[in-house]
Amino acid sequence: MACLQVSKEKLKGEVEQECTGDGTVDLHGHPAVREQTGKWVAGIVILLNQGLATLAFFGVGVNLVLFLTRVLQQDNADAANSVSKWTGTVYIFSLVGAFLSDSYWGRYKTCAIFQVIFVIGLVLLSLATQLFLLKPRGCGDENTQCRTQSSWEISLFYVSIYMIALGNGGYQPNIATFGADQFDEEDEHEGHSKVTFFSYFYLALNLGSLFSNTILGYFEDEGIWVLGFWASTGSAFAALVLFLGGTKRYRHFKPRGNPLARFFQVIVAAANNWKVEMPGGEVHNLYEDGNEKSIVGARKMLHTEGFKFLDRAAFTNSPVFEYNPWRLCPVSQVEEVKCILSLLPIWLCTIIYSVVFTQMASLFVEQGDSMRTTISNFRIPPASMSSFDILSVAVFIFLYRKVIDPLVSRIRKNKVKGLNELQRMGIGLVIAIMAMVVAGIVECYRLKYARKDCRHCQGSSSLSIFWQVPQYALIGASEVFMYVGQLEFFNAQAPDGLKSFGSALCMTSISLGNYVSSLLVSIVMKFSTVDNMPGWIPGNLNRGHLDRFYFLLAGLTIVDLVLYIACAKWYKSMKLGKDNENRQYGV
Repeated sequence: MACLQVSKEKLKGEVEQECTGDGTVDLHGHPAVREQTGKWVAGIVILLNQGLATLAFFGVGVNLVLFLTRVLQQDNADAANSVSKWTGTVYIFSLVGAFLSDSYWGRYKTCAIFQVIFVIGLVLLSLATQLFLLKPRGCGDENTQCRTQSSWEISLFYVSIYMIALGNGGYQPNIATFGADQFDEEDEHEGHSKVTFFSYFYLALNLGSLFSNTILGYFEDEGIWVLGFWASTGSAFAALVLFLGGTKRYRHFKPRGNPLARFFQVIVAAANNWKVEMPGGEVHNLYEDGNEKSIVGARKMLHTEGFKFLDRAAFTNSPVFEYNPWRLCPVSQVEEVKCILSLLPIWLCTIIYSVVFTQMASLFVEQGDSMRTTISNFRIPPASMSSFDILSVAVFIFLYRKVIDPLVSRIRKNKVKGLNELQRMGIGLVIAIMAMVVAGIVECYRLKYARKDCRHCQGSSSLSIFWQVPQYALIGASEVFMYVGQLEFFNAQAPDGLKSFGSALCMTSISLGNYVSSLLVSIVMKFSTVDNMPGWIPGNLNRGHLDRFYFLLAGLTIVDLVLYIACAKWYKSMKLGKDNENRQYGV
């Protein structure tokens, strides 16, 4: 139910204004007035901020593998692993940002602080590249090798890119959730806008990277790294200024305290009561403190049947007791832990998909660099091929929202609108399998038309780089179903006091996907280089079998899809108090 707030005198008399019903507050900590805060005015500012920040991030990340091979002189496998570890670290830092946001700082302050760190990291990278790394002058393109850098120069480079990782990682999950906070899901119209926001958010992310993958990617591929990095720095600074400019319009959720303490209180309390005999059937003697908002935010969580061993943390036989949070926890707090444990199997099944996704920033680029990249006298930067992924994302977001979703609703003839998030994530896995199979087939044909005696492999195959378009397009289509579905699912299903953590789960699945990709490459190289064989992913790709690695990923994704279907069928959504409608999930 929405509250009413009495405003200051306006025209004649006093005017009552409707406040949001989800517990959000304005900049001064007062209940947020619906017509003066949030909604699409704030949402659009955040979308623009996301687009500019993404442009800055991918201005560094999209060609990082080429920077490592051309400037720092790493080989292909080491460069691919370095990029995977760096990208993985970006998303590991998302857990740090989510923890600080949910516990202490709130999403606005967290976003602002980490964006400042992001800008500082970009300034350091730009200065280090301009003053120290590009020696002799003009090196860094495909023809001119740079000199060997000193250890302190390399250290400065890694400090700067990992500051970028910290800044972007801590900011990213919070900005997605902060954008969703601008829409009150207790209001039917704003609730629909909140769901739509995630699609537009992911679209803004991809459109922001389009400039990086095309214009900046072209300059960096030509060895003009300094211009590319300073352009990224300017974009990040503009994003920060824009974000701060919308301060008065934002809605805020107050941080709910340390979630780790609440989590371990339930575990310890359940362990302390392990020998207590629980009555069969429906349990009535479960403690609840009567305050719906004291544990996890604005909405009370009701008891569910899953993870029954945790119910011992809330069980009491006596109506009179001395409250100790490490021996007795309210039902809402227990259900918060159950909710997180229920999400983990779904989250684990998304990691293999992220292994597939991360190939765009590493092996797809190296594969494209070994193909014919020229049209007349114009050279197409291999990293710019990811623009086809972005275009695919834009097309499929439109198709899903305007065609597929309404069509499924008409076919089903029920109250559920279109495909739910779990079903969409499953479809994303299927499309990812198709993408890896296509990439493997393209690599087979690339090898067929390649010169085996090339030294650096750039353009060594007569097969056009445009044969990569289908694999990029399929990855883009899979993202719309998988990553947009993930953002909606984890944000909707995470407890109210852990919304940033829900978004961070999406980021950490990408993180672990990068680490698993790095591990897979290392394992494959270890076992495929026996008996003096060059391995599947050698420095000279024409002597390797990158196609087999792609087919291996397709096989692993098929296994992951089977496990995902089982987990999705098992999953039961949380139950909320009041009269909230609890949407059921399944495949």
